[in-house]
Amino acid sequence: QVQLVESGGGLVQAGGSLRLSCAASGRTFSSYAMGWFRQAPGKEREFVAAVARSGTTTYYTDSVKGRFTISRDNTKNTVYLQMNSLKPEDTAVYYCAAVSTYYSARYYYPNNYDYWGQGTQVTVSS
Repeated sequence: QVQLVESGGGLVQAGGSLRLSCAASGRTFSSYAMGWFRQAPGKEREFVAAVARSGTTTYYTDSVKGRFTISRDNTKNTVYLQMNSLKPEDTAVYYCAAVSTYYSARYYYPNNYDYWGQGTQVTVSS
């Protein structure tokens, strides 16, 4: 069992930055790849970024490449999402999630994830 708790959301102006954190419980954090998803009102939950178990390989959706950076610290059981150059269209509830599969192609789909956090709101004003 893994429990995930996100933090770091808030209100920011367009062009600003936020850093999301997701703290995981349990001693098996490094056994999971980790992902960030987001969901805007009236829209489906969408993939944002993922990081492999070791932290050396990362994956991003095209709309955030060059602006967002996912990272993890396995000694602190924490995954991060650094978000720069934020845009109003980045406004959403952001969720972190843990996935046990070793197939990276499955990281992009929320149904493949085993555990989810409760989400943190990110609002970007224009």
